[in-house]
Amino acid sequence: EPYDIPSPTDAATGAGFVAIACGEQHSVALRNDGTVVTWGRGKDEARQRRDAPTCAGFVAIACGINHGVALRSDGTVVTWGDDSEGQRRDAPTCAGFVAIACGINHGVALRSDGTVVT
Repeated sequence: EPYDIPSPTDAATGAGFVAIACGEQHSVALRNDGTVVTWGRGKDEARQRRDAPTCAGFVAIACGINHGVALRSDGTVVTWGDDSEGQRRDAPTCAGFVAIACGINHGVALRSDGTVVT
């Protein structure tokens, strides 16, 4: 099945972006004011857009194949998108994280004490 490539009109516009990440058919960008912009398609396009964070205070972003992860300045983690493999329900719910990363269907977070949570 051919991929549905996001059109340029769906993409983030303007200046002030400090980070970008890509999933299979969706992208995420982080603005210098700490807000997150998402576009494209995911396994559940409506969930991708509905669940994406709409507030500020983010310092890092990452994408899996059909889900996104963002790290807040307070060290907490926010996830959105697909949860078919536990990408969201298995996300850490406490604070103290300093970095995040994603694989195809999972995410990892690094705590300030150097431990890794998957």
